[in-house]
Amino acid sequence: MFTGGSSHFDITSRATAASTALASFAIGSRLVSLNGGLLNAILGQMLGTTLSLSAMDYQSLIDAHIDAFDFINALATRLDLTGVTYNSVLSGDVKVSDIVAAMLSAQQAANGMNAATTALSKVSLALAGLTTTIVPGKLIDVGPYAAMTVGSKPKTGVSVSAFDLLSATGAIANGSNQIAASVNLGLPGIASVSVMATIGEHPQGTSWMTVGTEGASVHTAQTRVLVSIKLLGSGPVAAVNLPVYIEVASGTATLNAVSCGRPDISTSSVTLGVTPGIVDAWIGNVSAAEMTNFTSKPDPGAATLVNLGAVTVTGRAHAGMGNTAPTPVSFSYVDIAAQTKKTVTTTDFTSSLTASLLGDLSLKINVGPLGLPVPGLGPTVTGIISGATASIDQVLAQVLATLGVGIGQADVWVSSIRCDGAVLVN
Repeated sequence: MFTGGSSHFDITSRATAASTALASFAIGSRLVSLNGGLLNAILGQMLGTTLSLSAMDYQSLIDAHIDAFDFINALATRLDLTGVTYNSVLSGDVKVSDIVAAMLSAQQAANGMNAATTALSKVSLALAGLTTTIVPGKLIDVGPYAAMTVGSKPKTGVSVSAFDLLSATGAIANGSNQIAASVNLGLPGIASVSVMATIGEHPQGTSWMTVGTEGASVHTAQTRVLVSIKLLGSGPVAAVNLPVYIEVASGTATLNAVSCGRPDISTSSVTLGVTPGIVDAWIGNVSAAEMTNFTSKPDPGAATLVNLGAVTVTGRAHAGMGNTAPTPVSFSYVDIAAQTKKTVTTTDFTSSLTASLLGDLSLKINVGPLGLPVPGLGPTVTGIISGATASIDQVLAQVLATLGVGIGQADVWVSSIRCDGAVLVN
């Protein structure tokens, strides 16, 4: 009973509708050119098999796109998993052969038999009988959809190039195993190329592609490469042996902002903050043991570049490049729809890597007890390397791009954006 005032009260209830804006994005490196021999040699070893795909096969895989959720659903079917969450499928150990088979199933279900399914069939056949496993969550992080049951597809589509997914699978499957290959790239001034590479772990708990809100991030893996290049010589120098060691630290892309255009979603955009991996490059002598020891950085000694018997030429050089702060990269709705890849280059990447190394190259001519000095030997060696700069740069770029990283560069792309799905916040 009220003794005073009104016995009627107005009660107002308020709720705020908040929209969680999502984007899916990835980080990696584009191929500078299609060389079937190099791709077969390196990607085959990453996957633990021998590949014999043509350049046209690889082009079909680059052009083909697979929906990430279709892929995960196909993987769950292949593993005979029902009624489980996406996270359950992504967090277990899965054979690489099952990963590729699921890619094939998803691609075939979406597009039928075509050039890409034929190429994936070749890869799948090459993996038959192999027991190598990976955790698919290192490939794709589905973010807020992790708890959804497989088979239930979210509104956010996450499309990925079949080649990118295959290449990322190989990088993870390789672990810390050494990749070793000899390739003939047919480049002017180069007689032969041999490659030794090791791929480190991704930063803990991270993936190559993710669906997330602001603050989500993706990473490349730390990569070490020793490219031994035999250069065609001139005059008294028949050949120059040039060992180039490159270490690329993990690159990162972080979702900085999602701008949702309302009511017209076509005005939406996404901004990523991108930091390419810092590059350390050397002309020098690096051992296989140093290549696989990721607890310390190699400090290469001088390498023998020319051996004329009683006279040798040794050399050592170092070059480094890298950003300390992320570079903002914006993607319009048109960019997202087209899955346009954008390249971020380190701010101090002012010349070719080979030219940077040449600028620091210190040569030493060693004449034995029975040797005679060779006039102009130092300038001859420098001239041979300088004359092949463009070819050397191309070799290094092709090798690293095949491994999913670039020299002082990172490629990023956004494959989808979601601006609906309002939730009630009390």
